Amino acid sequence: MPTTVTAKQLRYQTGRILQRVSAGERVTVTLRGREIAVILPLAASPNDYVPIGFGMWKNREDLKDIPAWINKIRQPRHKR
Repeated sequence: MPTTVTAKQLRYQTGRILQRVSAGERVTVTLRGREIAVILPLAASPNDYVPIGFGMWKNREDLKDIPAWINKIRQPRHKR
């Protein structure tokens, strides 16, 4: 059965909530009575985990090599 916590509870009880998630529990976070997020445990094997956020950028050519892209955006904007 999924557990629901408020954003305030998440802020003040983060450690306790993350322990429950690591034990396999699914936690839904609400803000002002509306569901805004779900915290899920990672798959048993890290290789089974596929971040869903990258699906919307799957066709972008500049994101084919994620480490290179991150290094590029972390470079200073102005030469010193």
